[in-house]
Amino acid sequence: MFTKKLYFLIVIISFATFKSFAQDNLIITAQDSIPISPIEFDMLAPSRAAFYSAILPGLGQAYNNKYWKIPVIYGALGTSVYFYDFNNTRYKRARTAFKLMQAGKPHEFDGVGDNITLSETALISAQKSYKKDRDLTILVTLGLYVLQILEASTNAHLLQHNVDNNLSLSPQIIKDAANNKSTLVASLNFKF
Repeated sequence: MFTKKLYFLIVIISFATFKSFAQDNLIITAQDSIPISPIEFDMLAPSRAAFYSAILPGLGQAYNNKYWKIPVIYGALGTSVYFYDFNNTRYKRARTAFKLMQAGKPHEFDGVGDNITLSETALISAQKSYKKDRDLTILVTLGLYVLQILEASTNAHLLQHNVDNNLSLSPQIIKDAANNKSTLVASLNFKF
């Protein structure tokens, strides 16, 4: 009985020894099946892009490397500034002519020489119309300014998301075997 216990103890000690030596040389490596982008994401990128766009319109889009949007932004802002200047100039002309008419002095709309004739009510109406249009273009300009700030921030935020062809929504035309008609369907594809 003693020999059986001794023999059993020697076998257990020898297996434990072999197992401990084997674990030193055993290296297990696991590889993830989902590729990880080597790009580190900057969590402050959306706020930084919004800040840059607030300082100078288009600078946030340049920060996001979307240079093609800069001419669009300046075109939109330039157009609204042009219409502000157009309406403001016409408003000032109508207002000056109205004030001169009230004072009984000659003005550019009095009908003398090559000037056209506008009545007092026409000058009042022109002032109101040009002032309303001028004020509206101020709001449009401010709206475009805020919109380009929001666009830069949103674009910087969306650049941090993984968008590739493994997740796609694609329309397909499938022939229905039951009634022999073609059907347009949309499929959402997940590829892992």
